[in-house]
Amino acid sequence: MDIGIVSMRYAKALMEYAKSMGAEDTLYKEFCMLDRSFRKHPDLRMALENPILTIREKLTLICTAAVGDAPAGREFARFMTLVLKNRRENFLQYICLSFLDLYRKDKHIGVGKLITAVPVSQEVRERIHDSASSLLHASMELQTEVDPSIEGGFIFDINDFRLDASIATQLKKVKQQFIDRNRRIV
Repeated sequence: MDIGIVSMRYAKALMEYAKSMGAEDTLYKEFCMLDRSFRKHPDLRMALENPILTIREKLTLICTAAVGDAPAGREFARFMTLVLKNRRENFLQYICLSFLDLYRKDKHIGVGKLITAVPVSQEVRERIHDSASSLLHASMELQTEVDPSIEGGFIFDINDFRLDASIATQLKKVKQQFIDRNRRIV
């Protein structure tokens, strides 16, 4: 079966269940942490696909990745047990991303990422957060990242749009213009 279809079915079912139990906010926090763990530790996915580990060991691993030392929520643990018993652990990262996307659409939450060459102050972050929130007519989750390779300016991703005002990109455009101009001469 297709990865997208399977993961979306599980995510939709979990979202409906979470709404009926009133636990969607708790599950959202746990899935955010699980997503962070998947991105930070790529070996987590390979460990979950390891056939030597038992379901209980995999469940412990997932719960630790999602909540750390704190106890996992009842709904989260039950859902993970269902996923593991149905041998869908290889879809878990995609289920996680699908659930986060469904939750954000349901709660009207926009996701933004600001990449700068140097760290930005809290005041600038708040101004960007407030501007994006009013523009989207939704609440915002803003992540900031420092990447010296952009040399200056910023790159702002919001939902599916990208505003690239970095010096590195502008220099690439100027370089490309010179290359194109020289090709016409030759």
